[in-house]
Amino acid sequence: MKKTVVIGASAKTDRYSNRAVRMLHKYGHDVIALGFEHAIIDNTTIETDWKVYENIDTVTLYVNPQRQKEYYNYIFSLKPKRVIFNPGTENAELEQLCFDNNIQPIEACTLVMLSTGQF
Repeated sequence: MKKTVVIGASAKTDRYSNRAVRMLHKYGHDVIALGFEHAIIDNTTIETDWKVYENIDTVTLYVNPQRQKEYYNYIFSLKPKRVIFNPGTENAELEQLCFDNNIQPIEACTLVMLSTGQF
């Protein structure tokens, strides 16, 4: 089980971030959903008060690169082993900062990684 933070979680069921939260749970991972509106995805509360969590394996991004900059320090405070840049979230600057901080940046789709056993 990999403790995973989903940044950009949405209660809208047609959003990939919503699917990712549900699928991560389905595959037995501990999920922390962080979003911009308080809501619930199945039994997971979308947190709007972003706290620093410990023992984070993965951060998976569902916010566009223009919005990511304000979360750089937060992401690094979590000390994840890797950051997944889902399609549309690719960001060369943040990827380089991940490398510089010994965090593995991965350009991939969390849903595909889960369904193919690569997560």
